[in-house]
Amino acid sequence: MNATLLQSFHWYSEGNGSLYHHIKDSSDWLKELGISAVWFPPAYKGAGGGYSVGYDPYDLFDLGEFDQKGTIPTKYGTKEDYLEVIKTLKEKEIAVIADIVLNHKAGGDEKERFNAVKVDENNRQHNISDVFEIESFTKFTFPGRGNTYSDFEWNFTCFSGVDFAEGQDKGIFQIIHDHGDGWEEMISDEKGNYDYLMYNDIEHRNPHVREELNYWGKWYHDQIGFDGVRLDAVKHQSPEFYKEWLQLLRTNTGKNLFAVGEYWAPGQLNLLQEYIAATEGTMSLFDSSLQQNFHVASRSGADYDLRTIFDETLTLADPEHSVTVVDNHDTQPLQDLEAPVEKWFKPIAYALILLRESGYPCVFYPDLYGAHYWDKDKEGNDQEIFLDKVDGIEQLLKARKENAYGLQRDYFEDANCIGWTREGDGYNKGCAVVISNKDQYDKPMEMGTSYAGQNFYDLLGRFDHKITIDENGWGNFTCPAGNVSVWIPE
Repeated sequence: MNATLLQSFHWYSEGNGSLYHHIKDSSDWLKELGISAVWFPPAYKGAGGGYSVGYDPYDLFDLGEFDQKGTIPTKYGTKEDYLEVIKTLKEKEIAVIADIVLNHKAGGDEKERFNAVKVDENNRQHNISDVFEIESFTKFTFPGRGNTYSDFEWNFTCFSGVDFAEGQDKGIFQIIHDHGDGWEEMISDEKGNYDYLMYNDIEHRNPHVREELNYWGKWYHDQIGFDGVRLDAVKHQSPEFYKEWLQLLRTNTGKNLFAVGEYWAPGQLNLLQEYIAATEGTMSLFDSSLQQNFHVASRSGADYDLRTIFDETLTLADPEHSVTVVDNHDTQPLQDLEAPVEKWFKPIAYALILLRESGYPCVFYPDLYGAHYWDKDKEGNDQEIFLDKVDGIEQLLKARKENAYGLQRDYFEDANCIGWTREGDGYNKGCAVVISNKDQYDKPMEMGTSYAGQNFYDLLGRFDHKITIDENGWGNFTCPAGNVSVWIPE
């Protein structure tokens, strides 16, 4: 079966411990749709306690088990709830992808004093102060957990920088210590060096830190038996660290665990390729360039040349390492990297990632379930957002499960109407897909002579008529204006 990943949450997912129960209750439906893996949000206690989305990790060993940061459960539920939904998914042969956040820690328990230098936020290689002593929350003692599972105590030597110093204006303070001068080496020179992202930046050159994070990876796998990992913010972490961490994790678990990194660099394919090369192909990456193309195409309407939709994308350049997305929790409306795909274009974008042979598609929670939330926009005004379930998403998923197999023939000769056929593989019948960002079209495409005389119908229900394949294996496939049609045999 074609693999399909579900991102089971979004930035504004409902709290109160409901997410794990909700996904468990959905599991039969997800299986029926052909979802083969579920990516869960970070499951450990964040600095924000029961309100934390999970990207402000406080205690990696607290999966909703200890009374810390004002709560036992995380936003998504208790450790028992987490184990229960994982057990349910595994019984249905749906894989579990764990979200791993090893770039930074937040919510330290005690302050420490140490030497630091303030750096320019736009060029972190440029110091804007002399070395001076600061005080910051860099000591993590985990009083709610104590030494259960681990007795490692994090202190300032475990971090390379902080964004809080007592009595100082907010800024970025690089910690001065013995593990090495300056920031860790990154593959890009964005902001001089983009090692520092937020909170207390973990110093991966410290051998004690590496040892603890390697131990934790094995511990976490022993707890929940995940089948793969989504690695947060790899753009800000040394490729050397993750190369070692993944190699040890795979060796220690005896599993060839799937890994996908978040290196968000829209329109900068070269950086994605450099990171894949630097990590020696140990992980896939999300195709941020393709997501950017979808965003631009959805805003441009008929002015966008659909023949270029895969230009400068990882999916075209290196499909083996590409995980494709239409939107995610960072690109959704009112988030920092906001670049949502317009509603009319979403069925088109999903057809492009679900029904072609390249890339590993990831479906975003609101696109499958819908979502509704409030937040402030960049001007500080309250905004109410409604995200509708994508029109035809269930049929598109079922077409991937049942029809997107075999030889692919592309018909990308028209700027406003592209299409392709999948011939099927002997077990599964194929399909014909036509996309337009302008007018209604009829597109002649070849299905193969094995379909001669067979009738095809429009799975998405845009048209009522049937299309008969001629003796040469060709059909004239119709597509509605600004939309997509998927034709499958009766």
